[in-house]
Amino acid sequence: MTRMKNPQHVLSVAVISLVCMSGIKYSPDTQKKTAREVGVVCGILKPGEHNAITDVAGVLVGHTTLNRGSSVRTGVTAVLPHSGNLFLEKVPGAVFVANGFGKLAGSTQVNELGTIETPIILTNTLSVGTAVSAVVQYMISLPGNEQVRSVNALVGETNDGWLNSIRDFNVSGSDVHKAITCSKSGRVLQGCVGAGTGTMCLGFKGGIGTSSRVLPEKLGGWTVGVLVQTNFGGILSINGAPVGRVMGNYSFQNYLPEEDGSCMIIVATDAPLLHRNLKRLASRAVLGMGLCGGYCSNGSGDYVIAFSANKKCRISSFEEAGVVHFDEVPNSRMSPLFLAAVEATQEAILNSLFVAETTSGRNGHNGYALPVDEAIGVCNQYNALHWDADLSNKPRGADK
Repeated sequence: MTRMKNPQHVLSVAVISLVCMSGIKYSPDTQKKTAREVGVVCGILKPGEHNAITDVAGVLVGHTTLNRGSSVRTGVTAVLPHSGNLFLEKVPGAVFVANGFGKLAGSTQVNELGTIETPIILTNTLSVGTAVSAVVQYMISLPGNEQVRSVNALVGETNDGWLNSIRDFNVSGSDVHKAITCSKSGRVLQGCVGAGTGTMCLGFKGGIGTSSRVLPEKLGGWTVGVLVQTNFGGILSINGAPVGRVMGNYSFQNYLPEEDGSCMIIVATDAPLLHRNLKRLASRAVLGMGLCGGYCSNGSGDYVIAFSANKKCRISSFEEAGVVHFDEVPNSRMSPLFLAAVEATQEAILNSLFVAETTSGRNGHNGYALPVDEAIGVCNQYNALHWDADLSNKPRGADK
């Protein structure tokens, strides 16, 4: 678990505890500003309306946040590829494993059959079993699933045990059910919510982050959205600015082994893709993690789940035809989607940091929020801000 080494940048522990125990309800309108809102613009592609995974039509996100007393800092985040019965209308999916020190339940069937048939759930390491059971119960209770006898629940995790009393099994089946049933489209709450309530990232408080990219029509016009649960170590870099190094907060700064983990990445797109190219798309998302300074340490479980929400790609559980036909983006047109996945992942990770709040937790441990003003100062020093202002539609070699 990553730990902040420089408490002089943050609030007092007394104030932190007051905030954590106050029961304050956060919304997208009251959360801290995202990276883009303070001038950090990643890449060259434009985000969607909400700059969130929900910019992919039909995708829904829900959180259950458990922030109780002095040591419960955990939760559940649910991502639904569509609002219908996912078992009856499965979506194409794939899982890419960058480093397998983790527990992603259901991943082998996804890669064997190339489909996802349940909501995707993120939670803490020791609550995976609880979440699997809750998802199965939810799915078999849906109308039309009365005869279902096998459900492949897809549940990922990161270990929030630095701040959260993880051994107390605070997540219940009803918490999972609530995250699923409260899922919605539109703006997505980020930071210390849901499965990101107790996580750490790159030496600072991590959490849930999201972002999206919309390709120009000449490149397909498709949307790619990403949601991350960040809990990994490394050396924070923002558009190339060595923020972690300048702040003196990074992995191995004391030359002692640290097991920093993990990161869950969910990639959604409305592009018509099947398993093979979804797995290729998923593998590119890890590059966005690298751009932020992550390096997939030995103890880090770094997984990417990718799916297509395109309605024409849905797979019926009761398909009677002998041969099924699907349209799919060809290999030669995949590169813009790859770039979109990298950019959206990079920005989602940064958003998880910029929006997160300082949090106290188990045994008096503290997760200190990224000092945004100081980080922006480093970015400004290295000319890493407002990159969108430098974009030009002028062709290469044109007269200036």
